[in-house]
Amino acid sequence: MNIPNQLTLLRIVLSVIFVIVLSVDMANAYLWALIIFAIASITDFLDGHLARKWNLVTDFGKLMDPLADKILVAAALVLMVQHQDASGAPLLPAWFVIVILFREFLVTGVRMLALSSKTVIAADGWGKLKTIFQIVLICVILAERATVVDLGIDLSIAEPFLGYAIDGLFWVVLALTVYSGAGYFKGFLKTAEFK
Repeated sequence: MNIPNQLTLLRIVLSVIFVIVLSVDMANAYLWALIIFAIASITDFLDGHLARKWNLVTDFGKLMDPLADKILVAAALVLMVQHQDASGAPLLPAWFVIVILFREFLVTGVRMLALSSKTVIAADGWGKLKTIFQIVLICVILAERATVVDLGIDLSIAEPFLGYAIDGLFWVVLALTVYSGAGYFKGFLKTAEFK
């Protein structure tokens, strides 16, 4: 197995560790979760970059790289619903996470169906942009929680700015989720040949 594919598998392992860190009662959980999530996200950039640079692009990588992204982001989003802010509200609303997960499962299903007809649908630019914005949104939320909860720093002065930033990212992620999902279906309908 080549290095880019190993990095993809490492991202899946880090996703499991991320879930454990945010699911058990431990000191500085948000800070550790942020660090683990950031490292896992960096492997997302590295695996694709190295695969292209070293000419190691494989069908396994085309399929598993976006799947590893989905595992990491889906785990984080579900945990954002379970964890609460100071007012007791979830860090992200459940309906938002449901929309994203619905799209991810549909796209994964389309990819599997395409693969059964020997067609690989790689992530496109919109899907990659969606993933970047999802990662940024999750990192901002984790950084805010790590700062307030783990480090005990009062962010009340920055709260309006943080609120607008998180809300803006929220809506950008939602729009990119819907738009990129529609693009996968369109691409699938154009390229798939059923036998």
